[in-house]
Amino acid sequence: MWLTRSGEDGLPPLLLYWYSPTRKGDNAVKMLKGSPPGLYLMVDGFQGYDKLKDVKRCACYAHIRRYFLDAIPKGREKDLSNPAVQGAAYCDKLFRYERRYKEQGLSWEQRQKRRLKEEKPVVEAFIKWLGCQKPSATSNKFNKALTYAGNRQDILMTYLEDGRCSLSNNMSENTIRPVVVGRKNWLFSDTMDGAEASMGIYTIVEMAKLHGLDPYKYMKHILESRPDYKSSDEDLEKLAP
Repeated sequence: MWLTRSGEDGLPPLLLYWYSPTRKGDNAVKMLKGSPPGLYLMVDGFQGYDKLKDVKRCACYAHIRRYFLDAIPKGREKDLSNPAVQGAAYCDKLFRYERRYKEQGLSWEQRQKRRLKEEKPVVEAFIKWLGCQKPSATSNKFNKALTYAGNRQDILMTYLEDGRCSLSNNMSENTIRPVVVGRKNWLFSDTMDGAEASMGIYTIVEMAKLHGLDPYKYMKHILESRPDYKSSDEDLEKLAP
């Protein structure tokens, strides 16, 4: 199951669930076919996205932070002498800035200016810190965190280029969660057609929720309107949430 959704551009949110039988990167290419060159793409570390050309990858700081958190020894969560705590602290500082921007209701243009002033020095310090770290002889989890973050050094600053970019992939992770939580109940989707139909239903329901609509009433309205292959784009636009 795949998900693509719009970023934090202040426009009405869009999302699409879709199904493919494999995890191949070719599916990501198919999903974003026709996108304009220079598209900013916020995804996790899945290597299949490397097949996408003419896109600008953004690093997910939530994933980076998670690796460092997993590497912190029990009972040393606040010990800043521990390198894993230090790595997580850099990410925490960026997330605190992002929460402040949202609380202040900044536009994406204002957010970009503030990021360059306040967050860019943090990212630069984080990159410098990464370059000074040595693999641990006792903590394989810390070594994994270093490798994960180090492999993304060239894209750690990409999100600073445009205020509509996100700091993390959390919005998408939260939106894919209904599929993950409910998948044991959806075992009847045992054909490609069934899986594709399920993703269509997910798209309709989650789009309705994103736009503040009652999913049941919205679904009832669509079924009563009975759109079909003869419906024009204008007809379908009237049914959009």
